[in-house]
Formats: sequence, structure tokens, C-alpha cells
Amino acid sequence: MTYSLGETIRKIWELSGFTALTWQELVMLLVSFVLIYLAIVKKFEPLLLLPIAFGMLLANLPMTDLLAPPSDGQAGGLLYYLYQGIELGIYPPLIFLGIGAMTDFGPLIARPSSLFLGAAAQFGIYIAFMAAIALGFTPEEAASIGIIGGADGPTAIWLTSKLANELLPAIAIAAYSYMALIPMIQPPLMRLLTTQKEREVKMEQLREVSKLEKIVFPIIVTVLCTFLLPSVAPLIGMLMLGNLLRESGVVDRLSKTAQNELINIVTIFLGITVGSKAVGEKFLQPKTLMIIGLGLTAFAFSTIGGLLLGKLMYWISGGKINPLIGSAGVSAVPMAARVSQVEGQKANPGNYLLMHAMGPNVAGVIGSAVAAGIFYALFGK
Repeated sequence: MTYSLGETIRKIWELSGFTALTWQELVMLLVSFVLIYLAIVKKFEPLLLLPIAFGMLLANLPMTDLLAPPSDGQAGGLLYYLYQGIELGIYPPLIFLGIGAMTDFGPLIARPSSLFLGAAAQFGIYIAFMAAIALGFTPEEAASIGIIGGADGPTAIWLTSKLANELLPAIAIAAYSYMALIPMIQPPLMRLLTTQKEREVKMEQLREVSKLEKIVFPIIVTVLCTFLLPSVAPLIGMLMLGNLLRESGVVDRLSKTAQNELINIVTIFLGITVGSKAVGEKFLQPKTLMIIGLGLTAFAFSTIGGLLLGKLMYWISGGKINPLIGSAGVSAVPMAARVSQVEGQKANPGNYLLMHAMGPNVAGVIGSAVAAGIFYALFGK
């Protein structure tokens, strides 16, 4: 059978994706372009925002079948198989393995009271959870929304994939967007809730932590957390294994692999598959805007919780603890600690809060994982 030039062009047009493009897909394509711009030009969490944005782009190109499950003996789409790493709960713990290998828990060990600041900075999780319940979300959905307040993307993805998989794109994008916006969100709250005198406080140098303490710490934390809350074992276990690889000093190759090649590969897979779930007809709903608003509420109240406890510790210590380090209790490592440092130096150019803020910062990683474990224990199947 032969076709004229006009028929050939018409046939190609009919088989192209242009004829199947919906307005929802078009909107999501535009959103993906904006996110790509923010990742590349504005450098908003580019390591994850860029693959998330490109995954969103791929998912909303019509007729690709990238997300199609296997059927009738035919293989499924590429993104369907990559998504199994989230579906089966594999990617987030592997991310935690890499984070553990990159994290120095020394400041937390040197000042154990930082654990309380890390716990206080999870306050927004529970505020957002209750607000989401009041707005009509199910407990599973509310828990997934609330965990945004921990400012920990992998934890938010892990819990949401377990409890409310259909909300994963909105929650992941909200979590990583607010993490990227920490330098904009936190400083106004820090200045509002602390006095000039409090912000000027210079803290004493932390004591030196021994190698033995650094080796024993991840083992003790793993045992205690897992005994108290078995459901948190995948996240805490991998986080502490990564840290033990780092601190043991006998497996440098494994530690470097976890810090570099492994976490980079998993980050690509995690980002592109999370973005691929942002399909227009499911994503463009009023519920998505509510999630983004509740996520901001969670993040703000987490910052407030850390600052208020920091002020209490300032008073108890007789003015020796700068309350600004409390805001670093959200687990966005090390960005939140850097914001505490910047605000402290604005108040007092001789201030150096970074290492002091790293204690609450890494405590926040543990705190958000524990909060996720509590929610999973309560509402998981």
C-alpha cells in the first residue's frame, strides 16, 4: 500500500503524541520546565529537583507507556520497573546509608542535649498532622503530609510510599522545595522569635570526641531505636551503618562508595521515579494545593519548635546557649546549620555557630526517622 505525501503526513500526525496531549499533561509539562529552571538557574536542591522535574516531563509525554505495567506477556515500561525501588522501600534506606557515611555525629555526641533540640524541631510534623485530619485527610494521608515538617526528603518519600502512595509526587515536591527554600523561610522566624542579645551569644568550643565514642554511637542508637520502635529499622539501621563505615576507619572503599557512587546512582533513580508519578490528571487537584500549604505550615512550626526550646535552654544555661541553633533541628543537613551560622554572624561577626548547630541538625535526621517510624507503626498495614 502506498500513500501520497499528504496522507503520509496525516498518518504521522495521527500516530504522534500531539493528538493525544491533554490540557493536564500540558500544564504538567510547563511545571516541569519551571522546576528544571529552578534546579539549573536558581540551584534549588538541583541534585534531586532536576531528576524529579525530568521524571515529571517523561511521565506527561503522551503515548510513551513508560509507566505501563507488564501485561499479556509484554514487558512494562522503564519507569514502572525503576519505581519498584520506591514501591518496595529500597531507595530511601539506601539514601540514608549514604547520608550516614557523609555525616559527622561528633557535635551531637559532644553535646547530647542537642537531641532535645532535634526532637523539638519535629513539632511541625504533629501540628500539620492534626491540621490535615481537621481538613478531612485520612490518618495515613495526614501522617504523610505531616512528615514534610521533618525537612527530610527520603523519610517523607519512604513513609508516603507506605501509607499514601497516591500523594507521593505532591509530598516529595513540597518536601524538597521547602528544603531548598530554608534560607528564605527560616531567617524571618529566627529574628521574630529571638532577641538581639540571644542571637549575639558566643558558645564555648565543643569538647573533642574520641574515636571509640564515634564507633560505639551508631551501634547503640541502632539497638535502642530498633528495640523501642522496630518499624524504624530500615531508615535508622542504614543511617547508622553508613556512619559506622565512616568512623570505623577499616572500610574506606565502602565508605567512599556509599558517599559517592551509591548515593548518586540511587538519587537519580529516586528523583526520576518520584517525578514520574506526577501525572497531570492525578496531580492537578485541589488536594495538591492543600498539601503544599500544609507542608509549609509543618516546616514553619518545626522551626518554631526548635527555636522555642533553644530559648528555654538559653535561659536554663544562664545565657550560654544561642537559641539560633534550635532552628537547625530540622533535618536538612547541613543547610539548616549554615543558616544558623549566617544569622548568628549577622548579630555578632565573631560568632561561629556552625559546629554547635550541626548537633541539633544531625539529631533532626534521627528525630524525623523516629517520627516516621511512629506513624508507620500506628497506621501501616
